[in-house]
Amino acid sequence: AQVWMALNDPETLKQSIPGCQLLERSGDNAFLATAKLKIGPISSTFKGSVQLTDIDAPHGYTIRGSGEGGIAGFARGTTRVDLHPDDEGTRLLYVVQAEIGGKIAQLGARLIDAVMKKISQEFFANFSRALEHAETSAPEASVGRQGVDVG
Repeated sequence: AQVWMALNDPETLKQSIPGCQLLERSGDNAFLATAKLKIGPISSTFKGSVQLTDIDAPHGYTIRGSGEGGIAGFARGTTRVDLHPDDEGTRLLYVVQAEIGGKIAQLGARLIDAVMKKISQEFFANFSRALEHAETSAPEASVGRQGVDVG
């Protein structure tokens, strides 16, 4: 339950998204987002939207996002997140698919794949730290400790 709540909390998500400058609710299961990202030699601020779909509370959902980075180009992506309780807490599994265009697309598929993997790993590492911080600052949360395994 704690992991599911954190996955739906805009402030936790903002802290978890690498380079996130803005994440605000724009409707039911929808957010506006701004993130500054460096992809290879290109650094740009992407502005876009995030939509939560295929919601199966408290087991998982799909995150669909798109953003424009000016002359750098655009990025669109889908991440499926699934939560599975286990003996040690909660295992969080995810699958990311991304599409890019514009100047960043010229960097090559291997570099883009490596950057997307790094951004995903940073997000879930930050998310895990945010959960651990929430547990230590809220006594009732530490009773049933839940961890996040990323894979």
